[in-house]
Amino acid sequence: MPADGFALCPVRDILDRVGDKWSLLCILYLGSTDRLRFNELRHSIMGISQRMLTVTLRSLENDGLVRRTVYAEVPPRVEYCLTALGQSLLGAVIELGNWAKDHAPVIAEARQRVVAPPAATAGQV
Repeated sequence: MPADGFALCPVRDILDRVGDKWSLLCILYLGSTDRLRFNELRHSIMGISQRMLTVTLRSLENDGLVRRTVYAEVPPRVEYCLTALGQSLLGAVIELGNWAKDHAPVIAEARQRVVAPPAATAGQV
């Protein structure tokens, strides 16, 4: 068992899995519609590679957040949608997005202060 208590904190494990930008974007895009085909999703998420999308969807599917449906057609058609568990996470993701939008100016200002701290006034050491 790790000394840092990692095994005792399932929240950390889950956040590590779904908290990356590709997982969040997949959840948001899949939550915005009933279902999407792989290439529809890939073209919606700017900058994601085919391999990264495959890995991300597989991870979300393994966690029970995404359902993958393969249709016996030629060529095969594969669609993805959020499960009920994924839908419940979508609400939290949307809330996080709203929080980020509401606080973006304050965070940007704080980052700017770190990048360019105010000049020291004359006489101060």
